[in-house]
Amino acid sequence: MALLYKADPVRGATWQKLFGAEAPEIDFRHWPDTGNLADIRYLAAWTVTPDLLASLPNLEVLFSTGAGVDQLDLTQVPDHIQVVRMVEPGITEGMVEYASFATLALHRHMLHYRKAQAEARWAPIKLVPAKDRRIGVMGLGNLGRAVLTRLGSYGFALSGWSRSPQQVDGVTCHAGAEAMPAFLAGCDILICLLPLTAETHGILCRKTFDLLPDGAALVNVGRGGHLVESDLLAALDAGKLSGAVLDVTEPEPLPNDHPFWRHPAILLTPHVASMTQPESAARVLMGNIRQHRQGLAMLGTVTRGRGY
Repeated sequence: MALLYKADPVRGATWQKLFGAEAPEIDFRHWPDTGNLADIRYLAAWTVTPDLLASLPNLEVLFSTGAGVDQLDLTQVPDHIQVVRMVEPGITEGMVEYASFATLALHRHMLHYRKAQAEARWAPIKLVPAKDRRIGVMGLGNLGRAVLTRLGSYGFALSGWSRSPQQVDGVTCHAGAEAMPAFLAGCDILICLLPLTAETHGILCRKTFDLLPDGAALVNVGRGGHLVESDLLAALDAGKLSGAVLDVTEPEPLPNDHPFWRHPAILLTPHVASMTQPESAARVLMGNIRQHRQGLAMLGTVTRGRGY
């Protein structure tokens, strides 16, 4: 029973050491030291090619080394191979921290104060109590729920939107396309935590922005493909939106002359909101392999039709 790891080599070295100490029954192989390819039942990778998959005749499970699988072309993965995304505490806590920081920065007008400082202006803005600031989260999976729980501790009014109906304590939940207008109308700060699929590509667009209250703000910690960049710039320049915090772009990194770099109403970070922690991620992977060997469900199993 062999696992082939083909991703970040530094993380791979950490994982190999941990597997050797805590799961010696799993033969951990670090690319390109593959050994006999017929032995490999599990592959942990960020991206794969059809040639790589074809070279592994007995592969049973493909583990994404990240929280999403949109970087994978699932149509190229044979149906008999299960696909599993990474679900681990470090990813969740990192996202909660970042979403809290971004929300509070927008709530407390930090983009305005950053500009005022650069211009040597003393320009206070009246404080809006958290209970009067409405926060909406698109995507009510594990990350979205964790973010809402933390933001609720500040007293914000919370709502959420997802494709299918969900229930989250203390959150007004909306589901489906028909509920989108009502959801957006109640969002002073909109946080995108959706998976990137054919249905959600470009969802952060003029149509969406027009349904938000005037002066609303955006946090995108989903994927760069969710955002129509020209529509965001137009909404910011027209004053429809007051600011945006973006941790993801398309492409990554952006070219040096991209307008996001220097726009005064945009805070841009280099896809750092959530990072897999090598130690806890390795143990999640060990647990999933053991679950699979026992015929039990694995954490993070992807439904092909949904793309997540």
